[in-house]
Amino acid sequence: MLIVTLSNSTALEYVSGCSQAASTQRHFKILRGHCDTVSSCHFCFEDTKILSCSYDRTVKLWDVEKGVPVQVFEEEHTAPISECSLTPDNKRVITSSYDKTVKAWDMETGKMLWTVDQEGLVTSCNISCDGKYVVSGLDMENAICITDAVNATTVAYVQGHHRSTITRCCFDPDNERVSSVSSDKTIKLWDIIAQSTTITIDEAHTNVISDCCFTIDGHYLCTASWDKTLKIWDIKTGEFRYHGPVCLNQGHEGSVSSCVFSKDASLLVSGAYDKTIALWDAGAGYKKLALKGHGDWVMDVAVSNNKKWILSSSKDATLRLWNIEKADHVPAAIESRNTRGSKIAQCEECEKPFSLLQCDDSEAVTKCVFCRLASPSRNILPLPPIVAPDL
Repeated sequence: MLIVTLSNSTALEYVSGCSQAASTQRHFKILRGHCDTVSSCHFCFEDTKILSCSYDRTVKLWDVEKGVPVQVFEEEHTAPISECSLTPDNKRVITSSYDKTVKAWDMETGKMLWTVDQEGLVTSCNISCDGKYVVSGLDMENAICITDAVNATTVAYVQGHHRSTITRCCFDPDNERVSSVSSDKTIKLWDIIAQSTTITIDEAHTNVISDCCFTIDGHYLCTASWDKTLKIWDIKTGEFRYHGPVCLNQGHEGSVSSCVFSKDASLLVSGAYDKTIALWDAGAGYKKLALKGHGDWVMDVAVSNNKKWILSSSKDATLRLWNIEKADHVPAAIESRNTRGSKIAQCEECEKPFSLLQCDDSEAVTKCVFCRLASPSRNILPLPPIVAPDL
């Protein structure tokens, strides 16, 4: 265990995946300003600002350097805000709430631009990468709703999309499909052009699926679950039908609440109800390091574009900024790699470096996790249950 001593004399733990190590000094920030669970967080404005929303019914824009709010969006939602999402140009904010509404806000003025009333609680929202559409997940009729981001008109309403509450929905980077996950343990991809579900993965996890995220090229989808695991699915080629997903386990002792890839997909970050954040080597598929310090559930996580900072939000009403620029050199991370016999190799397929783990498998590993997922030569894993697309 690594005890990290902060400038404000607060003690935190920088915990490795498997062993203890000596103490060291690490840079760290705690952002206080919300008075209830912070449900969602994002980096924006080239990592100089942070956007957060809370069960206290407010949205805050923070200055990263000063650690204080510079804009507050409030007095419109009448119940907890479940999620916030940013347009690519950082000019508008989309929020979803248990008050059964989805709202759009002007980032500069903090004024509300439009509101859409729904029949039930809105559990999730996300805006497409081109800024044209907003998707929201509803607990009423277990539906997803696609809304025009400019004029707030309904583009599509998919009733009974899942068999139980939708926990998270998001667009793929190509703005062609919406991924949604649910407490019914299924993953669905809904095609915007075809107006139909093109992929359904039933029993994708053994418990509630809490979150999902794409790599920036849209090739892979990661899902997080209350079964304490994360899974990476090759969505682009559909290879998961034959090879199954890559399963990341032994990272958390509690339900996994959130997941996000770094921009280059080399790092995967997850947050959980065990109050920790896990950093995963996405290429090798193992946990490098865990961050501990929150006083309650971790609700959401984010990674800065430059991959120097991790952002986490929690039920303890705080956000935390973790500097991971030199995380690979932390004694706990080094010991974690050494214990696994890790060394750096170059993937023969994509030519990117990845951590190669020495294991009992006699077959030489020459490709990273992502390329192995897409390779027909992979050993066949159990086929995940697939149901026919919805008509």
